[in-house]
Amino acid sequence: MYKTILVTLDTTRTDRVIIDHVKELARLMSSRVVLLHVVSSATAKYHGANAADRESAESEAYLEGVRAEFAAAGIDAQVTLAYGEPAKEIVSWVKRQGCDMVAMATHGHKFVADIILGTTAIRVQHAVSVPVLLIRAK
Repeated sequence: MYKTILVTLDTTRTDRVIIDHVKELARLMSSRVVLLHVVSSATAKYHGANAADRESAESEAYLEGVRAEFAAAGIDAQVTLAYGEPAKEIVSWVKRQGCDMVAMATHGHKFVADIILGTTAIRVQHAVSVPVLLIRAK
């Protein structure tokens, strides 16, 4: 049912809830997992993949650690970085590469904070045609 699951990660503690959930789901469904982080530093926004900044290097190392965790569980996983505004880049990735599900952890802001800050999860959910799994971090 879910051959490819795109897991978006923001390289914070919030990620743990979606990593653990998708690891079990992918194992049960024999899914391939793509781990995506959108680097949103000022350098990344202007230079994209040519941004050789600290956030890019740290994000790639973080994703490689998560990939190794999936591999240790027998799950095929790959790492990819995107650069710019998170919601826009996630939607663009889904439209270009395709997947069967997008999995995201949410920070659980309250309604007013969502209006002021905006939410990547809601913007992605309304812009893609595949199921979006949202799990609220505690």
